Amino acid sequence: MPTRRKVTTFNKARAIAWLQDGVSKREVGRRLGVSHSVVVRLHQKFQATNSVLERPRSERPKKTTQREDRFIRRQALQQRGTTANIIRGQLRVATNTNVSTKTLRKRQHEVGLRSRRPAVWPRLTAAHRQARLAFCHNHARWTRQQWADVLFSDESRFNLHHHDGRARVWRRQGERYNNGLVQERVAFGGGSIMVWGAFSFRHRTPLYHIVGNLTGQRYRDEIVAPLVLPALHQIGVQAVFQDDNATPHRARLVNNFIQQAGVTRMNWPACSPDFNPIEHLPWNELDRRVRNNHPPPRNLQQLLQFLQIEWQAIPQAFSRKLVNSMRNRTAEGIAKRGGHTHY
Repeated sequence: MPTRRKVTTFNKARAIAWLQDGVSKREVGRRLGVSHSVVVRLHQKFQATNSVLERPRSERPKKTTQREDRFIRRQALQQRGTTANIIRGQLRVATNTNVSTKTLRKRQHEVGLRSRRPAVWPRLTAAHRQARLAFCHNHARWTRQQWADVLFSDESRFNLHHHDGRARVWRRQGERYNNGLVQERVAFGGGSIMVWGAFSFRHRTPLYHIVGNLTGQRYRDEIVAPLVLPALHQIGVQAVFQDDNATPHRARLVNNFIQQAGVTRMNWPACSPDFNPIEHLPWNELDRRVRNNHPPPRNLQQLLQFLQIEWQAIPQAFSRKLVNSMRNRTAEGIAKRGGHTHY
């Protein structure tokens, strides 16, 4: 008995052509690998409709009208933080139509609306937005070479134990607390270390471990003098130093020292981690490389060792790509009128 399988539109046309050439229905079924009855029904359908195409089938009627669909979409766009259950209640009050939340989500999916976790960024006041916009306008015409002469810097904290809220596991019902399916968390990350680093288009400083609280004097004596000045000297006389507005960075003794050293310092807007390429990717990339390329660190000393190894191992092409993104960052900042960018 021939193997039963679905007949494509192309094979249906071939079958009709063979039948019109006088080939028997059983022979056509053998050639296509389908039963004799399939060919019989196909021939009967062709004689009745003069076509091998499937006729349009009626679908289950939608539970909402086009007007109600527009209402659902409008409520979701006007109240981005609302839930499907709330919109369901609003729809029932406004139109006396009662549908399930599954239907509501389906209508939202049809127009590209999906529930996602919101991005988390620092709060921007009107003054912050104005300062960010001014920064973007002031640097909108900077060339790639000008950005290549900037030394970007920042501090970051790394925990000994890493907890990824995006981790997922495959499990069956009732297995939620089975061994191997629970992600254990250590209070306060098991301890942490603070490091400072800086990079430019062609250069990178060593990764410096900050022990204890960073003061203005320590920032000057332990970071700016021994690490920043040599890096700026490598870049050349056109070098520009970037750091954020943290209190130790803007201490009077630090400002005086930088001015006396003849360093050109970038005027950086507050609450702008998305404009600093070292904030956006190197710290994330560094953390990812440590977690993927090494066993879990047993202590803070080993964590620091892994961080320093991977900091030096990050390809310089990675830094160049980030520096080259500065023109796009400022352009998007202008387009967003100083608001949040996707960086």
